[in-house]
Amino acid sequence: MKLFRLRPTSMVLLMLCVMYFITYLDRVNVSTAASGFGAEFGLSNTQIGLVFSAFAYPYLVFQVIGGWISDKYGARRTLIFCGLLWGVATILTGFAGGLYSMLAARLLLGLGEGATFPAATAAMTRWVAKEKRGFAQGITHSAARIGNAVAPTVIVAVMAAYNWRMAFYVCGAISLVWVVVWAFVFTEHPKDHPLITPAELAVLPAPKGPAPKVPWKALFKRMAPVTIVYFCYGWTLWLFLSWIPQYFLHSYNMDLKKSAVFASAVFFAGVIGDTVGGLVTDKLLIKTGSLKKSRSWMVAVCMFLTLACLLPVMFNHNMYISMACLAGGFFFAEMMIGPMWAIPMDIAPEFSGTASGIMSTGSAAAAILSPVVSGYLIDRYGSWDLPFVGSMLLMAIGVILAFRMKPENKFECVTNLPTGVVVTDEQHPRRASVTVGK
Repeated sequence: MKLFRLRPTSMVLLMLCVMYFITYLDRVNVSTAASGFGAEFGLSNTQIGLVFSAFAYPYLVFQVIGGWISDKYGARRTLIFCGLLWGVATILTGFAGGLYSMLAARLLLGLGEGATFPAATAAMTRWVAKEKRGFAQGITHSAARIGNAVAPTVIVAVMAAYNWRMAFYVCGAISLVWVVVWAFVFTEHPKDHPLITPAELAVLPAPKGPAPKVPWKALFKRMAPVTIVYFCYGWTLWLFLSWIPQYFLHSYNMDLKKSAVFASAVFFAGVIGDTVGGLVTDKLLIKTGSLKKSRSWMVAVCMFLTLACLLPVMFNHNMYISMACLAGGFFFAEMMIGPMWAIPMDIAPEFSGTASGIMSTGSAAAAILSPVVSGYLIDRYGSWDLPFVGSMLLMAIGVILAFRMKPENKFECVTNLPTGVVVTDEQHPRRASVTVGK
């Protein structure tokens, strides 16, 4: 097969890109399909918002659990199980007969997708060189945004040819095909891959033994500022993913096909932002040697620019200006992804799956609240612009908190000190180290 002519490191990154694409296709297809099932089931905007957010409840819980499982049992087995679960859940969404069965299918989807990104981060920690982590996170999330971008057009096309249910059947089948391919092409450790070369192994992180016991309390405390910043970002992300297709459809009285084109244009700006952000954070790290500048400062600047782009949306009602502002806002918001997802690997490489899972609970919490709050505001005040006020406020908070993430302070597990001894930031200002007793 031509796929196997790729270098193993490139093959793994490609498979993760495809996974990110599929998972977001399966997450946001419901936003476009809402015009079909919402009318069929007679749902209000608040109820539709509840459908959008339902997947995020188990998704939130399984971020941390899934990260820990991937650290302990490996990304290969974790993603095989998760892929089977989210693929079946997507297909079951097409069989929904009303609000409650739709909610049940979306809850199952969140359960299946909860561990995916933390597991992928654990895989990248082994398969991606340190100076390319920002790019790897940026390009995989860029693939996710391609899923966002193509979903409105693809789902509308399937709905026009068949119905909204068929859209979920097709997406679910694609997910199951990915699981089969992943099982055949991925090995947990690079050294075990039959096609890996010494040259590739030389630039990858050195193999380590089994991960030490997770110091949960200290790790949660260390990742708390990162998680809050990611919540601020996630609020805007889930506002966009949930409501942008409906925003153009209703705010500007477009037909379904035209609104899908406008929504896709906004989401494609995010594709570019993810890729650019990953490249920029890596280049800044190489040029300055500073994790503070390449991660924290970059996130703060991108959050400020996101706020600046969203502000004009509140004061005009021209569809092209709104599209340009929303696209700009999404571009800068997505530029944060590369540095943000590199931070857990910078801070806690031994617990990268768990740490990234803790961080991602911020976005998952936003996924629960943002769609429902936005749907309520639209129903209550009849304004499709009002939800963006919350995004701007949280971006302003994120600008300030970004400097509290401190990716330059490494969290390490020290095993050569007496049981129970904790090495704090004050004792070692360049790291936060925790002793785990044997």
